[in-house]
Amino acid sequence: MKTVHARAQSADQSVYTVAGALAAVCLTLSTATCAAVSAKEAGPAPLALWFDHPAQDWETESLPIGNGALGATVQGGITRDILQFNEKTLWTGGPASKQNGPRGYDFGLPREPRHQALAQMRAALAEKGQLAPQAVAKVLGNPITAYGNYQSFGDLVLEFPAADTVADYRRALDLDNGTASVSYTAGGVHYTREYLASYPDEVIAVHLRADRPGHIQFRAQLQIPDNRSAEVHIQDQRVTISGALDDNGLGYETQLQLIADGGEVTTKEDGSFTVAGADSATLLITAGTEYAAEYPQYRGQNPHRMVQARMDRASRKVHRHGYPVLRAAHVKDYRNLFARVNLNLTGATESQIRKRDVPIDQRLDHYGAGDTTSDRALEELYFQFGRYLLISSSRDGSLPANLQGVWNNSATPPWNADYHANINLQMNYWPAEVTNLSETTGPLFDFIDSLQKPGAVAAEKLLGARGWTLFLNTNIWGFTGVIDWPTAFWQPEAGAWLADHYYEHYRFNLDKTFLRERAYPVMKGAAQFWLDSLVPDPRDGKLVVSPSYSPEHGNFTIGAAMSQQLVHELLTNTRAAASLLGDSAFVDELNGTLENLDPGLRIGSWGQLQEWKSDLDDPENQHRHVSQLYALFPGEGIGPHTPDLQEATRTSLKARGDVGTGWSRAWKIALWAHLDNGDRAHRILAAQLKDSTLPNLWSTHPPFQIDGNFGATAGMAEMLIQSDDRHIQLLPALPDAWNSGSVTGLRARGDVTVDMAWHNQQLQRATLVSGNDRNIQIKLQDAGPFTLRDSDSGKVLALRGKGNTRAFTARAGKSYLLTRTTHKKSLQ
Repeated sequence: MKTVHARAQSADQSVYTVAGALAAVCLTLSTATCAAVSAKEAGPAPLALWFDHPAQDWETESLPIGNGALGATVQGGITRDILQFNEKTLWTGGPASKQNGPRGYDFGLPREPRHQALAQMRAALAEKGQLAPQAVAKVLGNPITAYGNYQSFGDLVLEFPAADTVADYRRALDLDNGTASVSYTAGGVHYTREYLASYPDEVIAVHLRADRPGHIQFRAQLQIPDNRSAEVHIQDQRVTISGALDDNGLGYETQLQLIADGGEVTTKEDGSFTVAGADSATLLITAGTEYAAEYPQYRGQNPHRMVQARMDRASRKVHRHGYPVLRAAHVKDYRNLFARVNLNLTGATESQIRKRDVPIDQRLDHYGAGDTTSDRALEELYFQFGRYLLISSSRDGSLPANLQGVWNNSATPPWNADYHANINLQMNYWPAEVTNLSETTGPLFDFIDSLQKPGAVAAEKLLGARGWTLFLNTNIWGFTGVIDWPTAFWQPEAGAWLADHYYEHYRFNLDKTFLRERAYPVMKGAAQFWLDSLVPDPRDGKLVVSPSYSPEHGNFTIGAAMSQQLVHELLTNTRAAASLLGDSAFVDELNGTLENLDPGLRIGSWGQLQEWKSDLDDPENQHRHVSQLYALFPGEGIGPHTPDLQEATRTSLKARGDVGTGWSRAWKIALWAHLDNGDRAHRILAAQLKDSTLPNLWSTHPPFQIDGNFGATAGMAEMLIQSDDRHIQLLPALPDAWNSGSVTGLRARGDVTVDMAWHNQQLQRATLVSGNDRNIQIKLQDAGPFTLRDSDSGKVLALRGKGNTRAFTARAGKSYLLTRTTHKKSLQ
């Protein structure tokens, strides 16, 4: 798979040292304020969530680890520990599935073009204005065959001698280092198991040790689900299990390597190891399949050589250098991403936080009970947990994060654990750019690239158009057509939304090579689809989407708000990209369409932003989707530059209420942030933690659905920083609950990295580094006064602007410190 080259800042390239920044701030702040900021800059306590008992339930209490392609869940039993693991390409369904009929896998597409059926639906909508979803699905939908499900790969089962008494049990996930652990004391011996999923070494590792020599004793065995063949091979303390899924014959292989330090190892024909009297032991797991993201067969080579090579490299490293070397490589790689951003909302010292360090299920139960320091610490943890999950489920060379990231313990997971493109897949990547994890977008772009060929067939067969698209649900088998689920089968704008992620990546990183070679071809194809698919609205002649469906809500209509907003944004962004790259002919073509395109922005009879082109909104309806507000976030069609529309979004959002599923609440956090209402955003965040978060911090729809985690992390970031091509807005939606705090490493569009500290609701300092020579314009909470300095020399620099807007000229790689000062003469 291809790699996205991001220019996000590495953790080892700090934009500005804390000590230097603090010294500069203290030149201009009062002693009390400086002391408060100093406490903040001491840094947050170590980030960890832990239980005082083994997992009783996979969904609610297991702890996840992952390296993008591989994932595992730690359950931590004392006498029987199950490490359930996944590899993202193990799916049923697809071209070779036994579920296919005589004509084979259809990619969700009809055998013959549906142009006549489409014309029939358009005519009916023109006549009636609305059609029931069931009526449209009956004409345009397809029965689902061979769609498939994401699969559990298997379990590593560890069995230990029974213990009479166990004390000090702790099962923890350390977000700072990307490791999980189980520790306890039994029979006077303290035992520790550590678990990690290494991206550099492409293995899952389990390391067992005790504080007394010769006390490691256990039995280990891989167990494979029974919906596949399984051949077991044992050699040199390595078990290899290979076979194929019963449904589609997809070849797979997994290997387990044991490396024991001392003691006696016994291998049995059933593929199990028994270890007795060892000082320590390391178990390595890797896995793969013959899947390849290549249309139309999606099959590559037998996975044996790949899996064998990975295990040979990793086991050789541990044999020669020991487990700590493999661990160090994992931690270095992981922290290069994770450590870029620190968020501190508590103002407490590490020792104060540790006094409140209780099991995560208890922390959630106590949230909102009055201990504000504990509440803020939990919010910090939740924010960083979202970043951890994205790193763990989306790394180059793997598929993108699915509805459950990379974690699944079922043969029939909810919604197939697939890719829903009417918000869910997109929401998974909302935090990627703003929280400085740009590299995690590589799998998303690889996946969208792989949809181009089947998406072109879908565009032609269903709408008779050039370019490419998909219609809501997709899988790893290039499914770009339609299903027959009436309220969730038709959203051809999904391709437009996915294509816009390429342009967002460019806007944050300003990588013109990426824009030219990766982004523009995909964007242009998505735009061509809409140039061919838009039709005039018989009521006013404006170009509209028809049939159009506002996700999972109401009837089919013509030109629903979200449909129009997505298409308008795609064509606008593609025009900007075409202009930058000199494709003037396509600019002209886009201009012609944009001049007559309905933008999907209307204010209704009770002051709301209309969800449909006709004024159909019910002020009593509290549906979980607020699709008509796309233009507020993640789009940019509504904002301070459109005050009437902004007020209409506020009216709509109030009417829909704060209740929702996990992902729905997460979206509302960001929406209220973009209405500059930090207190309302924080209220929904609190409800997310209380009502839509499982004890292990996974978001729940219900059931477990990971987009809520990613959306909430993004929403919290949007409360602290917002940006477009004109401005960077600092602390736009700071809630009262976050009275004082600091954050480092957030990213703004235009390739700018930002650190901030605030006290008593006021920005005290901000450090900005641009990757390019450019003019930076900042929107602040108030007029200041503020002073700008060169971070290296401390020299005061020119700062232009008035009111709450400031601007300065930045040089690539230079660090600039903006500080609040009471010395008015310092304002330039």
